[in-house]
Amino acid sequence: MSKKRMKIFATVALAAGLMVGCSNDPSSSKSSKDDGAYTIATVRWSDWGEDFLKGFVEETEKNANINIDWDVYLNSEWGDKKSILLAGGELPDAFFGSLALSDSDVAKNSGVFIPLEDLIEEHMPNLKKAFEEDPAMKAMVTSPDGHIYSLPKKLPMRPVAGNALFINQEWLDNLNLEMPQTYEQFYDVLKAFKEQDANGNGDLNDEIPFQAGVMQYILPFGLPIGAYSESMTVKDGEPVFMPTSDEYREGIEQMHKAYTEGLIDQELFTQDTSMAEAKRKNPDVALVGVSSGWTPDATFGPVANEYAPLPALEGPDGERYVMSDSVVYERREFMITTKAKEPEKLLQWVDQFYTEDASIQTFYGSFGVAVEKNDDGTYTVLEAPEGESADIFAWVNSFRDFGPKYIGEGFNDKVTLPKSGGDGLKLEMDKEINMHVKDQFPNVVYTEDEMNRLSALTTDIDSYIGTMQSKWVVDGGASKEWDSYISQLKQMGYDEFMEIQMTAFERYQESLK
Repeated sequence: MSKKRMKIFATVALAAGLMVGCSNDPSSSKSSKDDGAYTIATVRWSDWGEDFLKGFVEETEKNANINIDWDVYLNSEWGDKKSILLAGGELPDAFFGSLALSDSDVAKNSGVFIPLEDLIEEHMPNLKKAFEEDPAMKAMVTSPDGHIYSLPKKLPMRPVAGNALFINQEWLDNLNLEMPQTYEQFYDVLKAFKEQDANGNGDLNDEIPFQAGVMQYILPFGLPIGAYSESMTVKDGEPVFMPTSDEYREGIEQMHKAYTEGLIDQELFTQDTSMAEAKRKNPDVALVGVSSGWTPDATFGPVANEYAPLPALEGPDGERYVMSDSVVYERREFMITTKAKEPEKLLQWVDQFYTEDASIQTFYGSFGVAVEKNDDGTYTVLEAPEGESADIFAWVNSFRDFGPKYIGEGFNDKVTLPKSGGDGLKLEMDKEINMHVKDQFPNVVYTEDEMNRLSALTTDIDSYIGTMQSKWVVDGGASKEWDSYISQLKQMGYDEFMEIQMTAFERYQESLK
């Protein structure tokens, strides 16, 4: 049996000002490794223990007759460790999960990773079948040079729409208001929340009608946020940079109007995330009328039962818009380094992850622990233990969002989920709005040169857009200053930025053929 060794790094500040560091560095424990074991590095959001490496994962190692020595890092300390590894430190044989490395990391260290396309053809029948069934899987991992350096995933049980807007139903009831269906009705509701005692505590000044981001507010004006970009979208089949669109300008003008009337959190641009969360989760009385999130319980905490999903609002163009899902597809889920002596064995092992049985277990937890496979081929995801959230229970027992996975068409219909919270609740809500999801900018692949140029260009462009966005929402002037704004963006390289995006988009479309 292979050793599962957690590489957790932490520093604890003591009251006396002393700093005590706990470190179990992979490079210092080489002597403890199984002889001949493959070393795989993976990154976790938090220290949820080692159960995610048990059950199904142990079975795959036995089936492939290999030993895996896991180096598990916390995301909070991974940045420094990653730099050391990629700069010539002790490389693992492979990296597991897209949280470990970005596209830029891979491009800038291209000599570290071996091309996989020929090995896939020879040793990965499950992944080959997935490529045939879903060409987007292969297009997403094929680099501009024609090689495949990383393996993909397609997650199960994901909604079509992503983060949603929620509205305080009790406030609507208190003021005898109907659920808004259009932007105009939505604005009128926010105004009523502000001018009347919506939460019923006798204080006319403590209600915050809207507390979410700029793009969430101006969504009805035709700017659907996608899973892979919050600034690029697709209109009539062509890429569009949203901060230069007419819809963006109109939305910002309307948001400024709402802001000056006190309908939007006045600290929107000055508060940190903890301050905003404290307002949404105030335990004494609900303070926020509308905000965005995954589910009400995750967004509003102790007052979550007061909130209901806001319908997709009809905008000025007569269409309804929603945010697309967080990532369903992703690349960089498994990459083999030049250190690996027999990479085909690793690929034979990881090919086991590209089945439906595997994907449900690596998303929720092993059979018998978090999932039951029924005699008719369907699956039942088990309730989390009392007092635990469904989401955390899944993270404890699985790789969850990360690592190779693939589910085919219709798979989600074979899975039964608890509907009290987590994915089950989210998917029920999704049924009400997912028909309004629009085309989104795909998960394109950039060349190293393209990424370097985008990095240089977006430093100034993003900063300028952010400055003007907050200025226009607070002080107004978007229409008056629009032409000079576009001119400034062009001076910063906007045309080159869009040329790179168009090239990557067209290359992606071509790879689907």
